[in-house]
Amino acid sequence: MKNFELVEPATLDEAVALLDPDDAAVRAIAGGTALMLMMKARLFQPVRLVSLRRVNGTLRGVRGNGHGGLTIGAMTTLTELERSPEIAAAVPVMSRALKTLSNVRIRNVATLGGHLAHGDPHMDLPPILLTLGARVRAVSRRGERWIDVADLFAGYYHVAVARDELIADIEVPAQPPGVHAWYEKFAALSADDWPSVGVAVWYRTEADRIAEARVAVSAATERPLRMAGAEAALVGAAPTPRTFAAAADAAADAIEPMADIRGSAAYKREMVRVHTRRALAQALQAPARRVQ
Repeated sequence: MKNFELVEPATLDEAVALLDPDDAAVRAIAGGTALMLMMKARLFQPVRLVSLRRVNGTLRGVRGNGHGGLTIGAMTTLTELERSPEIAAAVPVMSRALKTLSNVRIRNVATLGGHLAHGDPHMDLPPILLTLGARVRAVSRRGERWIDVADLFAGYYHVAVARDELIADIEVPAQPPGVHAWYEKFAALSADDWPSVGVAVWYRTEADRIAEARVAVSAATERPLRMAGAEAALVGAAPTPRTFAAAADAAADAIEPMADIRGSAAYKREMVRVHTRRALAQALQAPARRVQ
């Protein structure tokens, strides 16, 4: 491993000032669970790492945003999210998913901002945040901007965050009454392994009909994707096994699966079909969100 500079700014302004928009070898590091592995494998050789571990304030913790939703600091660890009563009350689908997201040692160190900025298509939270309608706040010396999670993932290990930007916050909007949400993860090895397929579903019912639906698939694809055909099959229909099967077929037919060591393209397509159907059925069994 080559020598590199490690700097530890105390404020967010200091951190963004140390980034270089023209040098890909200058990188911010949060928990480092992914970046350190890349460095050890010589896939990434930095000239400067900007450590965020001393940056506190609003970059850490979960808080209400005043509109019924949540704002999560990018340096909040996955363990803190898993144990957060605010997350459990507002978006229990996240709390459930975090229990099998990697292992406890990783969750104790890994941060939500790093989880998203890494752009790994196998991550568990991006498809969930996609269905929840979340967005991130990116900051730089040029100012700040909001990026919808739907627009954040631009490709395989590629996110729409510039080299001189940092993810500062993740905002999850208030969820309306009548919402059912679930994340179905299929891992070919242990339960906390990277998924071969991840499916997040979110739908709102009114008078025994699905009024609005969001379905997102990850791991089988090069980035988390909304399944427009599956959503169309759900909206206006009754939440029945037949409806769920039609939506699952639409999702499986629409994807272009990414073969890897966890399964062939044909295998992953079938797993998308199976687990989309299961996620929709499990969501119906979970208590719907009601007006507090």
